[in-house]
Amino acid sequence: MTALVTGATSGIGEACAERLVADGGRVVAVGRRTDRLAALADRLGPALQPMALDVTDRPEVERLLGALPAVDLLVNSAGMALGLEPAPRASIDDWDRMIETNCRALVFVTRLLLPGMIARGRGHVVNIGSVAGSYPYPGGNVYGATKAFVRQFSLAIRSDLLGTPVRVTDVEPGMVETEFSVVRFAGDRARAGKVYEGMQPLSAADIADVVAWCASRPPHVNVNTVEVMPVQQAFGPFAVSRTAG
Repeated sequence: MTALVTGATSGIGEACAERLVADGGRVVAVGRRTDRLAALADRLGPALQPMALDVTDRPEVERLLGALPAVDLLVNSAGMALGLEPAPRASIDDWDRMIETNCRALVFVTRLLLPGMIARGRGHVVNIGSVAGSYPYPGGNVYGATKAFVRQFSLAIRSDLLGTPVRVTDVEPGMVETEFSVVRFAGDRARAGKVYEGMQPLSAADIADVVAWCASRPPHVNVNTVEVMPVQQAFGPFAVSRTAG
């Protein structure tokens, strides 16, 4: 199996690349940080092919991914959350970057690889969504909206692919301790650490295990959506404002 993993230089993407190589696959690891790609290639050996690429650069995506040989598994892991401000104070630039990375780039990469999967009669798209696409929280505004988009896009292309053997899965993690919160809080590691203080979050390897399980099901089995949270995360009540007016 040949897999292409976006966002492979950290977090869930990196863990997916490691797990798929460990399971005997060949992995094209896509990421922007060339030093991290080189370190990953050194660690995982010839089964990993590093590809320096910003997935928001559509012409480069088309040029580089269009020249790839057969890809059996696409793991769309590239994504980000930026800021936690309420909508009236949020950065529009941050909103735009999240939409561009979490939605547009995922759509372009998927669209580029789907025809080849259909022509070869095999393929699997695994999108990394989030529970934020289903359960809103203060400050999650556009990030949650992008992940709701990922869920609906996954279901919609699954419908479009009916009659082909190509599978589509949306993996929706809850709290996973990676660089996610460090990026969200613009490098403030102390603030990021408080997100996971006093509880045991999921690890990137936990999510890679879910992705590997979905990908290893028999060809006639499609796992549509997987929602996974740490035991210490659950759901809160509806918020109610008691002020008049």
